Amino acid sequence: MSQHVVVLGAGAMGSLFGGLLAEGGLEVTLVDPWNEHIEQIKKNGLQIVGFGGDRFIPLAATCDAAEVTSADIVLVQCKANFNAPAAASVQHLFSENTDTVAISFQNGLGNEEELAEYFGADRVLGGLTAQGANVEAPGIIRNHAELPSYIGEMAGGVSDRTRKIASVLSAGGLPTEASENIRQDIWRKLMANIAISAVSGITGLNIGQIFNQHLADDVSYAALDEAVAVANAAGVNLSAADAKEILGKIAGPNGTPGNKSSLRVDIENERPSEIDYINGAVVKLGKKHKVPVPVNETLVTLVHGLQAQYLHANSDE
Repeated sequence: MSQHVVVLGAGAMGSLFGGLLAEGGLEVTLVDPWNEHIEQIKKNGLQIVGFGGDRFIPLAATCDAAEVTSADIVLVQCKANFNAPAAASVQHLFSENTDTVAISFQNGLGNEEELAEYFGADRVLGGLTAQGANVEAPGIIRNHAELPSYIGEMAGGVSDRTRKIASVLSAGGLPTEASENIRQDIWRKLMANIAISAVSGITGLNIGQIFNQHLADDVSYAALDEAVAVANAAGVNLSAADAKEILGKIAGPNGTPGNKSSLRVDIENERPSEIDYINGAVVKLGKKHKVPVPVNETLVTLVHGLQAQYLHANSDE
């Protein structure tokens, strides 16, 4: 059965997912306010370079979500701090007469709950991916590897719905598995972001410099230990040893040691970051569960300070 996939947020990962699925035969529409990027895709197709070979993939793209009249699956891949306007723009796709499902493939905690306010909790699935990509220029993205993605019901358990959607996405060229405990999986991925995002963002160091050269790994591990304590207090069973093993793989020769965090890229491009959904989410839950998180509080404050230098200046222009 033909499926229409709408990708809400056509940055690096959104474009990659949309491009792969369109190449795999699914009907795909990218939605993003970045006009130059969208116009290049409409004119030439999306260019994917790197893993899988360099090629152009034709697919629909628009800056105006109102132009999209139907969807079976909405992949939400915008920055978390744009959840409200992005979700509102496609709310018309989630009428009572449709079975449209949204899947958040975003960084951080709390995205699914925010999307549920617009689509209904029963229409929102959690997701995460091990894949990586970056935008090289408008209309051009680089794919780094073919790695698995996961989707799941936020209440837990593997449903027929998640099995079917995972099958559709996998058949379309995006290897996807149905997760039994997507909430725990999201927390596991969050641990890497907790240790890398803000530290790289503040210092400008890449992953290898932080961990392999030991220029800031003590701070990263301290933030991680706090996050593990908060997760356990919130009923999510995680261990610091597991999280550090994942970090070792990311920083290792088969990982991405040369990469800076996406939060650092946001700072360099003077954009709002997702700090409040990453370390900030740990701070919020730490207060709720009375778990001290001084390192994460400090990292959040420092990132907010860096952002204030350009966000306030830009707002005054």
